[in-house]
Amino acid sequence: MKTVFLVADGMAGWPLDALGGRTTLQAASTPTLDSLAPRSRCGLCRTVPEGMPPGSDVANMSLLGYDPRTHHTGRGPIEAAAQGLVLDPDDLVWRMNLVNLTELSDAGVMRDYSSGHIATAVAAPLVARLAEMARGTTLQPVQGIQYRHLLVQRGGALTDAAGLNIRPPHDILDQPVAQDLAAFATFPELEAFLKAAHEFLRSEPTSQATSVWPWGQGRPLILPSFADRFGLRGAVVSAVDLVKGLGRAAGMDVLEVEGVNGLIDTNYEGKVRAALEFLERGDFVYLHVEAPDECGHMGDAKLKKRAIELFDERIVAPVLAALKGEDATIVVTCDHFTPVVRRTHTEDPVPFLVFRTRAPRSDGPAVFDERTAGASGLFLPQGLDLLPFCLGTGA
Repeated sequence: MKTVFLVADGMAGWPLDALGGRTTLQAASTPTLDSLAPRSRCGLCRTVPEGMPPGSDVANMSLLGYDPRTHHTGRGPIEAAAQGLVLDPDDLVWRMNLVNLTELSDAGVMRDYSSGHIATAVAAPLVARLAEMARGTTLQPVQGIQYRHLLVQRGGALTDAAGLNIRPPHDILDQPVAQDLAAFATFPELEAFLKAAHEFLRSEPTSQATSVWPWGQGRPLILPSFADRFGLRGAVVSAVDLVKGLGRAAGMDVLEVEGVNGLIDTNYEGKVRAALEFLERGDFVYLHVEAPDECGHMGDAKLKKRAIELFDERIVAPVLAALKGEDATIVVTCDHFTPVVRRTHTEDPVPFLVFRTRAPRSDGPAVFDERTAGASGLFLPQGLDLLPFCLGTGA
């Protein structure tokens, strides 16, 4: 049997007055999901363990069947795994955003966590220059994609920097950054790099970036083999290094697709094609779409609604059509909520749908959304239990 997880990052949300009290998922036209719902097992699962931040790193790790309380070390180490960086056990790896701050001072405000969704071609020379500036220090900027980059701190896990509490930039949009700057100031080398980067970036006319923002630091990630854990040959397909890193660390295939960008205009068809081709030789695919989350962070209900519709039309529908007649399980879910009104993640339990091609049900809800999934009465208290649940007979 083949198993496919179709994950629309941040798809779930809260009701909006502008949508007549509906969520963006409820307001979106999702004929494929709504056709599956009556024939599927629907429910909720808690992807974020109590006390942990509701980030995509924690939530996607849960959905892949790993306990974040045991394996999670930070956001940066996961993305380092995606790049195959050679690290020492005591290195500290930070996720490093290119951001737009009004100013690097106690009066500064976080305006944009992505510097206008800076293009990789624009970001690359900026990060290269930052790497030159950091020579002779323990800090090593590493280029990623778009606004998402890394900062490796050699031996940093043995320093006070390991315990710095820096908030994710997407959590503090339009908010003062004074408390974070105070934390950076406790580690002089990191503070000096931040100041030098700010002076350089704000003088560069090529982008909206005015600063770097290191956060999500941790020791290198180590995960048990996915194949050993579940007896499956698995793969991930995503535009973001976060999901690629989880897959690579678990020994899964990482399917590279040209033209994917994590936004609403990503290469949907390429992702589907890569997933289906892998299933000819493999057992499990985790197909991740970032766009709904990005639209939620932007606070754009109309665009998030459209992102969900494109997910339904160009991901769920073609996968369902291709697997018709096959012995397959199709799972549709999201990693966390990204309510438009909050513009960041929340820890609400997420809705999921499990459809078996050869054993469809007849008692599912009329449509698929947060409310109907919650009304089903099925609740998994740990997100890491969803995959075993889908592989077993419970669904």
